Amino acid sequence: MPQTLVEKIAQKYAVGLEPSHEVHSGDYISIRPAHVMTHDNSGAVIPKFKSIGASKIANPRQVVFTLDHDIQNRGEANLKKYANIEAFAKMHGIDFYPAGRGIGHQVMVEEGYAWPGTMVVASDSHSNMYGGIGCLGTPIVRTDAAAIWATGRTWWQVPPIAKVVLAGKLRPGVTGKDVIIALCGYFNKDEVLNHIIEFSGDGVAELTLDERLTIANMTTEWGALAGVFPPDQVIVNWLRARVETVRRRGLSGVPSDTDGHGEHPRLNETRLAQFESSVAELSADPDAFYARELSLDLDSVEPHVSGPNTVKDMTPISEMKARNQKVQKAYLLSCVNSRVDDLAQAAAIVKGKTVAAGVEFYIAAASNEVQAESESRGDWQALLAAGAIELPPGCGPCIGMGRGLLEDGEIGISATNRNFKGRMGAKSAEAYLASPAVVAASALAGVFDFPGDWGKMQPAGQIKVNTGLTQAGGETKILEGFPEKLVGELIFCHLDNLNTDGIYPGKYTYRDDFTPEQQAEVVMENYDAEFGKLVNRGDIVVGGFNFGTGSSREQAATALKHRGIALVLAGSFSETYKRNALNNGFLTIEAPELVNDLKAKFGADKLTVKTAVQATIDFRLATLLADGKTYALSPVGAAAQELIVVGGLENWVKARI
Repeated sequence: MPQTLVEKIAQKYAVGLEPSHEVHSGDYISIRPAHVMTHDNSGAVIPKFKSIGASKIANPRQVVFTLDHDIQNRGEANLKKYANIEAFAKMHGIDFYPAGRGIGHQVMVEEGYAWPGTMVVASDSHSNMYGGIGCLGTPIVRTDAAAIWATGRTWWQVPPIAKVVLAGKLRPGVTGKDVIIALCGYFNKDEVLNHIIEFSGDGVAELTLDERLTIANMTTEWGALAGVFPPDQVIVNWLRARVETVRRRGLSGVPSDTDGHGEHPRLNETRLAQFESSVAELSADPDAFYARELSLDLDSVEPHVSGPNTVKDMTPISEMKARNQKVQKAYLLSCVNSRVDDLAQAAAIVKGKTVAAGVEFYIAAASNEVQAESESRGDWQALLAAGAIELPPGCGPCIGMGRGLLEDGEIGISATNRNFKGRMGAKSAEAYLASPAVVAASALAGVFDFPGDWGKMQPAGQIKVNTGLTQAGGETKILEGFPEKLVGELIFCHLDNLNTDGIYPGKYTYRDDFTPEQQAEVVMENYDAEFGKLVNRGDIVVGGFNFGTGSSREQAATALKHRGIALVLAGSFSETYKRNALNNGFLTIEAPELVNDLKAKFGADKLTVKTAVQATIDFRLATLLADGKTYALSPVGAAAQELIVVGGLENWVKARI
């Protein structure tokens, strides 16, 4: 049957499939991504890699280290950490980019690791950015990274896929940042939560590569797992210019992966020609199935400001100007909006002017190459002359590290991607997001500002929800040791957005001596103190929607497993929770229709309901029988079954090294 672009890329990077298996949304597959990137958290992955008994990197050319998060920290402990990461990279022949080279995601694009039509993963949520260049970039957790280092592989469940049609053309002064702010603020009811987005429509061709990277990057904040633009002539032209720049400057990548002849191992004429010849093939089939279809008219987008504390709230710049709200800090930095075009837009605003008294305006380029290009154009100097404060190429204030954080009660306007309370400094501060030009204009005015005659136009968009299976029915092959059927009583916990602190209290998270039995005793303690008294071994927990949101603590999955829960069904899951669960040999399955039926039957009076409903899950047929009704489930494929049988990803890796 027809495939989306994402399904085609996943098919290409899947391993161990049955010859006739066609990859579609919902499938559990084993993947061998083209590359895996870790940054400062390489220091945490290294001991995990060693603890599973690994001593050799399966494919050093697959792995990339980039130091970018805490680069302003010159303390002894951080410098030692960085030195250890570099030494590990040198020992194993891993491509290594030191602090100061740039933000990892920018480096992945600049150095050709993120390549159109490939699949690249990173242990960072903004790996979505690679979608701007037509690459399927998606986040993994640290255990996955260790598994890829050791075996070249990990598992992946292909998420539901949404199509976003962009029509028309942006008006002068409106940018890609305004587009993603509009998408986050207009479609703000979790419409694309845990989906992968494929962008399409005639408006795509009107967007620059930098704008696409910005939009793809912030699909993370929109709730998506990836956002992919189709490979096209804009991407071809950018890569051609990049290959020429690399050739002219003699940039040959890092010492560990150059061929010794000065030609860049990824950014070269041969690879570019291969890509150009295959562009037409890198597209979705005409009748491919999308779980949701959204549209946005680009000519309806005006500059908006997002926040505070959430990307779901947006306000037209005209209204923000009318409030005359003072700002104390302004930021032009981060992986989302500190590339050459972004700096140029800001420089055009501030040239010959001065930042307002009482405002601190911080700038940091996405990479040292971006800064060098900006300097050659004179944009960097214009920003500094206006009073901007220079920071090194890296993450910094965006993640609450280094110089320039928001202090108590301050208002900040930022071209970064997240404005969560406390992320950029004090919890009492407020952070708003906007385009680089709006940030620069506000830094000059000392209040929210942007030149031009802007009204209060709201974005024009629509959404269509499609129903139906993405692939024909059939039997799932059951591996030896995996049950064909499972029977258990349904325990209903109705709450949507049940976070990991509710499932496993944070006060126990760093108790390294906490036994599995102790984890079992406190599971769901913050959600419902009665939970532990109501459940028995072998029960099936049914949660609400977005189960397991919040922090990435693995114990929120292992504690339920240790309590003897057979598996968790939910309307939907946090993707991080789902990964942590399966990585620990604990199964989660989405069953939204069942959840809605139980909500209708049992209501919300009790946090935990012992339903007395015996459910039978038939894994071969991918069905669930409960209360006289049969529900269709996504098949639990061989990649997931294998992890359950062996008890998790670490055991799976140990068996292969």
